[in-house]
Amino acid sequence: MQKKLNMKNWIIKNKTLLIGVATGAIAGYLYYWQIGCNTGTCAISSKPFNSMVYFGVMGGIASGIFKKGAKEEDPETTIH
Repeated sequence: MQKKLNMKNWIIKNKTLLIGVATGAIAGYLYYWQIGCNTGTCAISSKPFNSMVYFGVMGGIASGIFKKGAKEEDPETTIH
């Protein structure tokens, strides 16, 4: 029961990351389908899996822009 609760909390905590990865993966597949690679020598767009993974990682990185800022530090523990 505890594992389910921990996983649920992790998903809620990282929902922007998960949305970014999913959006990027969808965009990667659309890129492969619409643009692709005619010769088959392109590293990223020659296969749908490669495009989805690459764009998913980029989407995850880009989702960090929308993450809330860090909490303020406690003045008692801050070294001056």
